[in-house]
Amino acid sequence: MITVDEAPLALSAAVTDESSGEFDVYADAYEEALQQGLKVSGENPEYFARRRIEWTRSLLDSHGMAINKVLDFGCGVGIAIPLIEEILQPSCIWGFNPSNEAIERAKKGSRNRFVANVEELPAAEFDLVYTNGVFHHIPPVLRRAAFSTIWRTLRAGGWFAFWENNPWNLGTRLVMSRIPFDRDAVTISPVEANRLLRSAGFNTVRTDAWFLFPHMLRSLRPLEWLVHRIPLGAQYLVLAQKPTDG
Repeated sequence: MITVDEAPLALSAAVTDESSGEFDVYADAYEEALQQGLKVSGENPEYFARRRIEWTRSLLDSHGMAINKVLDFGCGVGIAIPLIEEILQPSCIWGFNPSNEAIERAKKGSRNRFVANVEELPAAEFDLVYTNGVFHHIPPVLRRAAFSTIWRTLRAGGWFAFWENNPWNLGTRLVMSRIPFDRDAVTISPVEANRLLRSAGFNTVRTDAWFLFPHMLRSLRPLEWLVHRIPLGAQYLVLAQKPTDG
């Protein structure tokens, strides 16, 4: 078992030259590679990012949660950071990504803090950790270390918005097969995600799935409200909380 104190070291071991180097290669063309896969959906990456963060905000509002400090864990080149600023309006944002090239891109023109080393992340400081499509890139044997690192960074009572690609959705599989850095990724089902989060000590509050209909069927999107608690959509969110006595 990996303890909270050992988590940064264990996760650093996961970030080998080979894995971080893969994302170094795509740091300058990340958006193009992502759009190559998303083309079949008829939408651009910002559409999905905005919907994810807006839904996260609505859930946090329903719990009366004030968000002052946010960590974007696995921030890539920082695509979501402006939307986190706009929608969540925190006073402080950090971004972590193991690729130095991606972090250098994220830093350009930003007043936020970006790091490529998990040991630089502060302890018990963040109100919210947001992550999207990150854990399918982390080897399964090291995912517990990543959860422990996130646990360490959250304050007691802090929230973890865990967004992932849904392997139960055929469209997701198609999109991932078209993205070079996603083709060999090991996906996580909503059931497994809940299990992993609970085993890491989090209280899982709810699971939602969105992005069921592509652009060509956008007129049907209002119907998603009827089924979003059933994991049918292309991506899902597990909203979890670090216990107040954690």
